Amino acid sequence: MHFKKLKNDILGKDYSLSIAYVDEKKSEEINKKYRGKDKPTNVLSFALRKNEGELVLCKPVIRREAKNFNKTFSQFLGFLVIHGMLHLKGLKHGKKMEKLEKKYLSRTKFLIK
Repeated sequence: MHFKKLKNDILGKDYSLSIAYVDEKKSEEINKKYRGKDKPTNVLSFALRKNEGELVLCKPVIRREAKNFNKTFSQFLGFLVIHGMLHLKGLKHGKKMEKLEKKYLSRTKFLIK
């Protein structure tokens, strides 16, 4: 999937974003090390410098969770990339983040009902 336009819209053209896909074991290791949670997770966001960050995504977890939300893998992946980018922008979970998620989702092919 190509996320460049979305990245530019959310984080800006000068922001350098890398996206890494990891297996469940690596996701669990990273989640435990940085968040103290001993389980794999769908997305982790890491701000590395002022205009640089990384999203770490776990496809097996995303596939399972997509089914729970009655979404396709692509729809849920799109949502998680937006969610992760908003965290990189400094947003925390809440109404403002949810509003922006809906805004960016409406501009993409990743429609969530």
